[in-house]
Amino acid sequence: MASNNQTEIIAEPGKQELFIKREFEAPRELVFRAFTDAEMLVKWLGPCNMKMRIDKHEARAGGSYRYVHIDPAGNEYGFHGVSHEMLVPERLIRTFEFEGLPETGHVVLETARFEALPNDRTRVTIQSVFQSVADRDGMVQSGMEYGVKESHQMLDEFLAKQLVN
Repeated sequence: MASNNQTEIIAEPGKQELFIKREFEAPRELVFRAFTDAEMLVKWLGPCNMKMRIDKHEARAGGSYRYVHIDPAGNEYGFHGVSHEMLVPERLIRTFEFEGLPETGHVVLETARFEALPNDRTRVTIQSVFQSVADRDGMVQSGMEYGVKESHQMLDEFLAKQLVN
């Protein structure tokens, strides 16, 4: 069951941050779990033409993670970071770094807020703060919008299946 909810990505010119906003047709606790449970994450995170491998996933404050997306040709794209806060089911604060850049240190600070809405719905708002406007603009130009929107569509489908079972 696909939803009519749309992912909104807000990247104001000249700012080091961007916002991703999306509503889901599922209770906040389930949406939060989908963002933090390794078995759930592999079902929806990333472009649908890629597989996902989780090398490390410590879902707690102070824990770290490393995810790898694998394209059909076998190329691997790694991401890693550290969780700073996990306030169940309200907020996640963590860092995020793409490993495929020519130099390290382009770390993003992400805060994800999970807001309960009427009728067992949830609004997720993610604020990503980059170290520079150039880093933020590079991420936007990399095609991340397509990947985020595709991931959210897959999350819709995954959540719908969870609610049926």
